[in-house]
Amino acid sequence: MSSAVIITGTDTGIGKTVFSAGLTLALQASYWKPVQAGLDEETDSETVARLTGRPTLPEAYRLKLPASPHHAAAREGVRIGAMPLPRIDGALVVEGAGGALVPLDGSFLYADQMAQWQAPVILVARTALGTINHSLLTIEALRARRLPLLGIVFIGAEMQDSQQTISRIAALPSLGRLPRLAHVTRPALEQAFQGIDLGAIKAAL
Repeated sequence: MSSAVIITGTDTGIGKTVFSAGLTLALQASYWKPVQAGLDEETDSETVARLTGRPTLPEAYRLKLPASPHHAAAREGVRIGAMPLPRIDGALVVEGAGGALVPLDGSFLYADQMAQWQAPVILVARTALGTINHSLLTIEALRARRLPLLGIVFIGAEMQDSQQTISRIAALPSLGRLPRLAHVTRPALEQAFQGIDLGAIKAAL
């Protein structure tokens, strides 16, 4: 049976897929993106497979429109329901869509799905103006659902004060920071991942 870790974020486009790829590689894990909205460009599963060479599980829902899952699904006459975690051997990195409170269907949010899974959660946040507010609000929403938060990973240029402030106020450990990579390649990702606390992540699985 798998040991799953869930990757969620404070927003969309902040680097969850790059971090998920690095973690999949570091853990020699499998990868699963349950809901993919937008198929015109390389999907997140295809990106992770290209960067890591690790197994990627098929998405539960593949939606053409690059939009919030609930809207993309409605456009195709699809209703997204609760999804069980796949049962596989080894570690499994699960990447959510968009931010933690993105709706999947009606009032059923991604955070509600994560609450059903009850696997350790890593929050990904950008290092940019506004990150303190966005991060703390997301952490409060996840804790309200009694999700087991493992820590927070920052993506971008170092903002030491903001990173320390979020960790201190939230009483949540920082698991490190990934810089924005000019060229996202496997060697560059492996090098950047030296700044991530893999020991803490592995201890939770």
